Amino acid sequence: MPTITQSITAVILAGGKGSRLGGLDKGLVELNNKPLIQHLVNRIQPQVSKIMISANRNLDIYKNLGFPVYEDESNNFAGPLAGILKALQECESEWLLSVPADSPFIPTNLVLRLSQHSQNVKIVIPHDGENLHPTFALIHKSLEVSLKNFLNSGERKARAWMQQQPHSIVDFSDQTHAFININTEAELKNAEQHFQTFMA
Repeated sequence: MPTITQSITAVILAGGKGSRLGGLDKGLVELNNKPLIQHLVNRIQPQVSKIMISANRNLDIYKNLGFPVYEDESNNFAGPLAGILKALQECESEWLLSVPADSPFIPTNLVLRLSQHSQNVKIVIPHDGENLHPTFALIHKSLEVSLKNFLNSGERKARAWMQQQPHSIVDFSDQTHAFININTEAELKNAEQHFQTFMA
């Protein structure tokens, strides 16, 4: 089991195209007068030892947050697994936590609960009672080669790769709102309306 905060690096996945938000860089979209990524940093930073950011545009803006920023090796927006691969290559910790930049309400005990199920597996994935959330996974550093081979084969689906590995799934059905993604204007408006409740 990883030691909480001491041996886990978080990568915030901010490399997407934001196509459902008119091409906006979702990590920089504001919610309650702060960029989405800042809400995420505030919630994840106490849980890990280091943070890095995966981004493919607005690199200088992301660097101003004070964390290392890495671009995908591919320049064709190959999806979250491309960002995770680059993070695994750069990560010095035994475990990597991936979190998407458009999810401002992540659980404040995410790392603790995932880590408690990390024995004898290489990936730990949360499930909210209805859906699996592979982009919020705890991933062992040793899977770098496996992931590179998967992407080189032309595959892109995070769930498919993760379920090929020794993994465990953790029940977060008590925190269903915690895995909300802001993908559309309607979802952003809903997050604004329920901000205080979701942040609790």
